[in-house]
This record gives sequence, structure tokens and C-alpha cells, in this order.
Amino acid sequence: MEKKRPYGMSLLLSTVILLLEAVLALVVSVLHGLTRQSWAMTPTGGSPLSVVLLPFLALFAATAAAALSVALVLPTASLSAALGRRFGGREAWWWVPAVAAVVSLVPVGAVTAATGSPEPAGFAGGWLLTTVALTVPALVCRSRRKRVFGPVFLGGLTAVVLTGVLGGVAFGTGALTMYRPPSVARAELVGTWSDGRGGLLTLTTDGRATVSGLDGTSGERGEACVGHGTWGYGTGSSRHTRGVGVDVPTCGPTLWDVGGTEDRPTLHRTVVRSVEPDRVDRYELTRRAAR
Repeated sequence: MEKKRPYGMSLLLSTVILLLEAVLALVVSVLHGLTRQSWAMTPTGGSPLSVVLLPFLALFAATAAAALSVALVLPTASLSAALGRRFGGREAWWWVPAVAAVVSLVPVGAVTAATGSPEPAGFAGGWLLTTVALTVPALVCRSRRKRVFGPVFLGGLTAVVLTGVLGGVAFGTGALTMYRPPSVARAELVGTWSDGRGGLLTLTTDGRATVSGLDGTSGERGEACVGHGTWGYGTGSSRHTRGVGVDVPTCGPTLWDVGGTEDRPTLHRTVVRSVEPDRVDRYELTRRAAR
């Protein structure tokens, strides 16, 4: 039997695997995002500063992966080995996913407590993904093979590239469809739109607009707006979207992008407050049913 891998080498191996998993998750997230309505702000082009920040972001990601390895992955590997010896007389691989499933409840529960109670399906999905993310590096770390870094890195890189290629093929063949905002005629926008919290935007055929208690349309802090003005229909926050421009003197001009689907169009906008740069507010309006 080969000797147990030193702790430092196991830590490095786990860190590399977690980074590869993070890159794979990012690729999947981007592909999935292309099929859904985006809440991103108006594209402003690349900034030279973003290139300068890349090394710092990579360092932060590596530090986070190392911390997760110390706090979750390596304890999972050690505990699964100890339980295997205690109850079976030897280490068994299937103890790893079992222990990872229990350990995953800690980070998933912490995120749930911080963000509020999600739907059961969301909690279950997060728990399952976290369990898999912990199981893979823990299983590799318990291996006694000496030459494992090369195959692990090559396998992880292959998975990332293959996922990106398959995603591109899926979009090219139509198996996946890239989201496109619905094509809505100006006449279809006439009516009352609601934010679901009492805020209303009413658009009339002659170009008049009435705003009543609509959040995010007045002031730096997004106070509710009330007033009358005009509206128009043209380019949205990017050249790929159509937008409804509303100009109410008491509130100032606002631009609502048309989103949703052909059957259920929506108006939405994203606001970054200059007084709170880290705060991003998202607002969405849906058409109120005629009475």
C-alpha cells in the first residue's frame, strides 16, 4: 500500500480541483444565462482596469478555494476514512459522498439563513451541487496514487473545454435557444403596468404617461414617484433591446427595457445607486389585467 499523501499536497490538490469546478460552474452559468433574460446593466465596453485586476481576482479565488479545502474538503476526506475504519474495518470510498452530504448542510444552511428561506427545490438543488463539489476533491485526496496532479488537471481542463464546445454546438444546432427580447408593437404597450406592490405606470395611445407610487423612479435613493408626463418607444439600454422612455417632470426621465416573452412581456430596469455603489436595485413591471 502506498503511503498517505502529505497534508500540504492534499491541500494543493483540493484547491486545484475546487478552482476547476468553479471555472466549470462559470461556463455552465454563462451558457444558461444566454437562454434567459439578462438583468445586466448597459454594456460599456471592456476597461483596462479589469485586466489589471485579474491577478488579484485569481489570488482571491485561490485563497477562497484553499480555505474551503481546509474547512470542508479535507475534514470530509478524513472523517470518511475514520468512519470506514471504525464501522467497516477499512476505508471505503462510499463513505465520502455520505459524509459530504452531511457536511454540505453547513454551508448551504448558512447561505439560506443569510439570504432568506428559498423554495425547497432550490435548497435541495444547492445541497446536491455542494455535495458533489465536495465529494470529487475528497475522493481524489484519499487516493494513494503518486502521479495524480497531471490527470486531474488535464481531466478538469478537458471537462471545461468540452462543456463550452458542447454549449456552442447546442446553440448552433438549435438544441438551446439564445434569449431574445419579445418583439412588441407600440400599441401593445398601452395600458397599466404594475410592480406588484402598488406601483403603477399607465401608458396611453396619445403618448401620455402617469406614474403612481412606482419605486426607483425618483431621487438617488429610489423614492416612489407620482406624476404625469410623456412616453416614447425606441432603443433600450442596449442596441439589442427595445425600451420605453418615460419622462415625468417630477421624477425625471427613466428607461424601461422590454423583456419577458411574447405571451407575457415585461418592463424592467436595473439601477445602481451612486450613494451606494455596491447596491443594485432591480425593478420589473407586468401588465395589469383590464377590469
